[in-house]
Amino acid sequence: MVEREAFVNDRVGRYFKVNDYNCVRTNLLTPGEHFGIEIGTQIMAAAVGMHGAGKYRAQCGLVEGTLMFPGLLGTEKGVGEEDIIAACYDFGESYEEMFSSLQCRDLRPGGFNDDPPQLCLDLACNSTIFSLGFVEERLKTWQCDSAVAED
Repeated sequence: MVEREAFVNDRVGRYFKVNDYNCVRTNLLTPGEHFGIEIGTQIMAAAVGMHGAGKYRAQCGLVEGTLMFPGLLGTEKGVGEEDIIAACYDFGESYEEMFSSLQCRDLRPGGFNDDPPQLCLDLACNSTIFSLGFVEERLKTWQCDSAVAED
């Protein structure tokens, strides 16, 4: 677990502070590196305004990035769309249980002012650690399901 935390803290800190990426981009690239999935330029471009719906304070970018990732990983692993959709549902439910909301307006410390994205650094690290654990567990289920389907 410590290894995962160090990896996440390094990547999230770098993506926020050095690259000035939003939560969605950060939460796509970090699991992408962890699981060996390339996040293409079109996906990165599409994620530019997703953080809270372009700061509208809607769904948190930390949630949005993770909701995109099962589609990328699942497709690469040959997982069906229904299983990917179920994983997204389960993630939303689990995330809300853990963090009390899926909404940026509720999760972002201090709300929205002209604060930098680094304001969410601790939340982003904790959220990404949680998300990686969720995806790792789902991946085990997907691998078991595909092994059963092959029998």
